[in-house]
Amino acid sequence: MRDIGRILPADLKAWLVGGAVRDALLNRRIKDFDFAVAGGARAAARKVADALYAAFYPLDAERDVGRVIVTRDEDRFTLDFARLRGPDLPSDLAARDFTINALAVALTDLAELIDPLHGEEDLRAKIVRACSPQAIADDPIRGIRAVRLAAQLDFRIDKETRAAIRAQASALAHASPERRRDEFIRCLGGPRAAASLRALDLLGLLEPLVPEALALKGVAQSPPHELDVWEHTLTAVARLEEVLDVLGPVHDVDAASDLTLGLVSLRLGRFRGQLFEHLSTLLSGDRPARWLLVLATLLHDIGKPQTRTVERDGRVRFFNHETVGAELAARRLARLHFSADEVKRVRVVTAHHMRPRQMSKGQPPTRRAIYRFFRDTGEAGVDIVLLSLADFLAKSNSGPPPQDEWAGHLDVCAQLLDAYFERPQEAVSPPTLITGHDLIAEFGLEAGPRIGKLLEAVREAQAAGEITDRTGALEYVRQHLADK
Repeated sequence: MRDIGRILPADLKAWLVGGAVRDALLNRRIKDFDFAVAGGARAAARKVADALYAAFYPLDAERDVGRVIVTRDEDRFTLDFARLRGPDLPSDLAARDFTINALAVALTDLAELIDPLHGEEDLRAKIVRACSPQAIADDPIRGIRAVRLAAQLDFRIDKETRAAIRAQASALAHASPERRRDEFIRCLGGPRAAASLRALDLLGLLEPLVPEALALKGVAQSPPHELDVWEHTLTAVARLEEVLDVLGPVHDVDAASDLTLGLVSLRLGRFRGQLFEHLSTLLSGDRPARWLLVLATLLHDIGKPQTRTVERDGRVRFFNHETVGAELAARRLARLHFSADEVKRVRVVTAHHMRPRQMSKGQPPTRRAIYRFFRDTGEAGVDIVLLSLADFLAKSNSGPPPQDEWAGHLDVCAQLLDAYFERPQEAVSPPTLITGHDLIAEFGLEAGPRIGKLLEAVREAQAAGEITDRTGALEYVRQHLADK
């Protein structure tokens, strides 16, 4: 910070404000820094970027906001510079969301904390409190942010702020889809996502975000399920968090000390690095695959209320709920302006979330079954495997699952991940042995859908180990045509 202070003109008043000050007081690692500047914020940002040989982005000309991205080794730091919101610093801090974010230090005196709203006191008490009674009304998105901060910091939201959030919940529907999307997905991507979802629901914020989720409440299921669909969904999100923790990039002995999760570590721990890389992949903007997987878990049974039937023996069925749910999920994500890639990912995960469980009944999955699974799901197949683990564990809250069934399901998941990560050319995407032109030249076929079907049959036979070279591929087609 002293370097930033030396770079800026001596007569320019500038302060480090908000979350960076909060996290410094909490001894948390900081990568995002916000600076309030008494005029000329974008010019200040450009000056800092030039001095640090960093990237400069002019974000908002009207509000005078500029961003600097500093990359050091593998670390990336974001420095945002904005003009004061009001005539002076106290006015700026009073206009912020929560007292724990209404903190500042002058770049000329980093030792003195500026705290007019007693945010440090709330930090010690572990309270998320709005800066004013009007703070939530000024921006209802702050209600979602309050939930995210409380989960992230393990704080509680104070009573008056909770009341203000509830009072403004309906106004959240008028916020832009992009802002609702961004704050909601960050909430799901943070720690304690299941608790955050329950808090969003209790505060009335879930309806303007994912109204379809409310229909899950009270939808009873047959054994082995012990929970209604809503409670099963929240439990699945919580179990997913546990599974992802135990399969994190570094083996956590404490996380794996439970027998059920210990088996996850034992059977799937060898894929830690590949899973971390997969889940860290950015599908759009700054939203990693892991966040979308949590969202898909929230939505995986969204089709059950519409498809519920009760048979004569009292057994509850949800025929085709995964297909219905996939379309409902896709429509909801589109309305929140997620990217086409994100919509497709969640649609595919929802549509195929039952397949690993279906493959784990009886005999081990065949090579053809594994090929077909990834042919239909692609990269989303990895997410489906992880969701299937959470889904399996969320059938009950009364104790561990039957260990033989759990071990069998883990074996299937291990085979799927092994095929995808360790043997992709053999099991998932075999190399091309023949082309459509070969089929036309060799067998006198006409161009059309039949060519594609024959080539797909060859690829499947390759994955099954029945074909290994071009000669075998042509012979396979010849036999296939003769049989027809």
